[in-house]
Order: sequence, then C-alpha cells, then structure tokens
Amino acid sequence: MALLGLLSLSGMLIKNAIVLVNEIDRQVAEEVPRLTAIIEASVSRLRPVTMAAGTTVVGMVPLLFDPFFVNMAITMMGGLSFATALTLLAVPCLYALFMRVRQEETA
Repeated sequence: MALLGLLSLSGMLIKNAIVLVNEIDRQVAEEVPRLTAIIEASVSRLRPVTMAAGTTVVGMVPLLFDPFFVNMAITMMGGLSFATALTLLAVPCLYALFMRVRQEETA
C-alpha cells in the first residue's frame, strides 16, 4: 500500500509543478519580465498549492486508524507535506536555471 501511496503522491506533485510552470508561462506570454514572472507566479500559486496539499493531508487522517491503509496514509501525508515545500522552492529555481533567466531581466 505504501507503493500505491508513492505513485499517487508523484501524480499530485507533478500536478503542482505543472500549475506553477503554467502560471509562469502565462505571465511571460503577457510580456512580464521572466524573473519577475517567476517570482510573481510563485507567490500567486503559493496558496492554491498549499491548500490542495493541506486538504489531502487532513483527508488522510482517518486512514491512520485503518491497519490496511496506514502505510499509504503515512507515505502520502509525509511525502506531500515535505514535497510541497520542496516544489514551491525547487520548481522556480529549476525553471530559472533551465530557461537561463538572468537577474538583469527584471527591468
């Protein structure tokens, strides 16, 4: 069951990353400087991503008392809590790195 939790966890994290990258690309298409777009998209998507993760973590609490699902619940709750923070930090940094965004682009 822990493996099933890990697989569903990876899907949620990919969704979070897509939401963030999509917002960055939308702002860049509106001709916002790329570095500013990364910062503003990260700030604007902070609440939706954390709320989605938080509701999933809280929704898993009842499964902690079921012997069959406890391993899946622990895997998803711990992984999602840690990886959400990691996603909100790593995705903007990796986007800036891979797209070769420079600090001078803010103006």
